[in-house]
Amino acid sequence: MRLHILGICGTFMGGIALLARALGHSVTGSDANVYPPMSIQLEEAGIRLMEGYQASHLDPAPDVVIVGNAMTRGNPAVEHMLDHDLPYVSGPQWLAENLLRDRRVLAVAGTHGKTTVSSMLAWVLNAAGLSPGFLIGGVPADLGVSARLGSAPFFVVEADEYDTAFFDKRSKFVHYRPRTLVLNNLEFDHADIFDNLAMIQRQFHHLVRTVPGSGLILRPQSDPALDQVLAMGCWTPTEAVGDGGDWAAELTQDDGSCFRVLHRGEALGEVEWGLAGRYNVANGLAALAAARHAGVPPVRGIEALCRFQGVKRRMELRGEVGGVRVYDDFAHHPTAIAATLEGLRRRVRDERILAVLEPRSNTMRLGVHNAALPDSLQLADRVFIFAPADLGWDAATVFAPLGVRVGVFDRVDGIVAAVAAEGAPGDHVLVMSNGGFQGIHQRLLTAFQAKVSGSGRDSDHPSVRALG
Repeated sequence: MRLHILGICGTFMGGIALLARALGHSVTGSDANVYPPMSIQLEEAGIRLMEGYQASHLDPAPDVVIVGNAMTRGNPAVEHMLDHDLPYVSGPQWLAENLLRDRRVLAVAGTHGKTTVSSMLAWVLNAAGLSPGFLIGGVPADLGVSARLGSAPFFVVEADEYDTAFFDKRSKFVHYRPRTLVLNNLEFDHADIFDNLAMIQRQFHHLVRTVPGSGLILRPQSDPALDQVLAMGCWTPTEAVGDGGDWAAELTQDDGSCFRVLHRGEALGEVEWGLAGRYNVANGLAALAAARHAGVPPVRGIEALCRFQGVKRRMELRGEVGGVRVYDDFAHHPTAIAATLEGLRRRVRDERILAVLEPRSNTMRLGVHNAALPDSLQLADRVFIFAPADLGWDAATVFAPLGVRVGVFDRVDGIVAAVAAEGAPGDHVLVMSNGGFQGIHQRLLTAFQAKVSGSGRDSDHPSVRALG
């Protein structure tokens, strides 16, 4: 079949394109912003990309138009599709009908940690020789791509609660019908489509309804919002993850880089890895538990996690110059920001952390999290906030509780200059955004390189190191 995808360069829709191409379909796509890295992945797969959303992109008519959830009425391609009665479907529905119905689905849902747990799970299954398919909202360093067809029966999918399409306002995950479901946590988010937490809980309840009685739901030992979801009705066995639960961890390193895995009190082995943070310990436990339900012995899962290299844009070290390390993290919610800082603080102890935040998510830009944002940054020694003119709220007032530690900037080059002037050997610069942030990571590394070179140090000194 000949498929055309509207919104093809998003992580999810790009993954759909790669999977469709692997199934043998002819695939083209349109997007308002065709740029790397997704554009490169798609072009290498033989997928033709078109800039913008012209009606001409659908002439001659494809067999099916797959519509991304960023598409709205009034979009020229959408209007042409409707006016000419072209067959169309959402990405999640296409995935469910063309791939997932023949697979044993392992889905990972929750406000935080979906990408990381999905990546860990896909990696563990792969290391066990099961060659799973997967569709993840990030790129696991060990697997190198965000989507892969894999071999039957297992398929890992990051199960997002965001809405499906302009014509289907259910959450994406109701289409997936998992047999193994991981529920990481639940908080209010996506204020652009949900009015309150109860609306999100209702969608999670719909997801729980789709898991068969012969399946398994993994949930946190303590999460009041998810307790309420499961109280609405649950017809599937559950196992709890966390202190006092079926799956627990005993830290042997305070930063979470080493921990014993306990299953109902029995020690199964020890994970020693390059990750940090108690949140990653919880992520690892969930992945091990889900893999066990797919038939992977925990001992093999633990061995695989010890080799897990992480996920791009999740506390990813982008480079080191003159003793200053620059990290990239996707944190876009106060809870995620605080957890990321907690993990880094435990690892670096008394060394300085310079936090750089772009409040870019739709929910952040609406100001919903303003009251919680200052506290989420308390573990940083210095804070640099990007507040462009169209942010919609007064960042200086919101972050005032941080006192002299915080600086607010309306231009990225101002942040780069300020961080470069402030940074010193031994510092850790943590950049947090769910977007590209105008390439700030490389701009910071370049600025630190110029600072080192200007001080008369040899630019080939071993301490000058760029990554990725």
